[in-house]
Amino acid sequence: MNDESGAGAFSQATGRSLEDGSGAHQRRYRAYQFELIAQHCGTTVLEVGAGLGEFASQFTQLNRHVVTDVDPGAVEHMRTRFADRPEVEAYQLDLHDALPDVGARVSTVVAINVLEHIEQDSKSLAELASLVEPGGRIVLWVPGYMQLYGDFDRRVGHVRRYTPETLHQAIIDAGLIALETRPVNLLGGIAWWLAVRRGGIGSPQPRLLRIYDRLVVPVTRAVERRVRPPFGQSVLGVATVPPRA
Repeated sequence: MNDESGAGAFSQATGRSLEDGSGAHQRRYRAYQFELIAQHCGTTVLEVGAGLGEFASQFTQLNRHVVTDVDPGAVEHMRTRFADRPEVEAYQLDLHDALPDVGARVSTVVAINVLEHIEQDSKSLAELASLVEPGGRIVLWVPGYMQLYGDFDRRVGHVRRYTPETLHQAIIDAGLIALETRPVNLLGGIAWWLAVRRGGIGSPQPRLLRIYDRLVVPVTRAVERRVRPPFGQSVLGVATVPPRA
């Protein structure tokens, strides 16, 4: 793999620079994601599209944690960030290219806001399965519902947004076993529709992110612990790698 490939990909996908600390505006949101995702993870995890390691930093008791990103600048950032964490390894990984040798298979692959950038999503899922132990899991977090697709999605390179049904089909087409696909973050979906589809916002707005994180996310977490929403800003998917893989 060319070490320079993927340069600038983090900024293109997120609208942030590698020095942008605005991820701090989403502390509660990342904790909400972690609450839903970590319960499906084993003791060895490979995270695809880990960016600056903001979600990854929440894992503290793994035996092995492989963090990856397509952007070499982001990978170097994570190597520095996790230099005091011996269980963490950082690699460049581009799902449009041959997968790198990351050593032994892991029990879980986590991909947050990655699959929507890939035209041949099932093909990429099948390739990721080669990095997972038979019986292990792939946990996916993807943008939900094409009704929410707007200028922001186009700007950051989203090929699609998913429904639980289309994510389920992508998992099945990859030769994996779908355990769960469900919408999450109903209030976020409503806020996204108002801001992006009706308001025409085409880039992240730190002030709005702070308000959303402080006021909306705690309510979302409390409600969705009790009620499964019928619609949401995102879709959570959990798949198992069958023994033959």
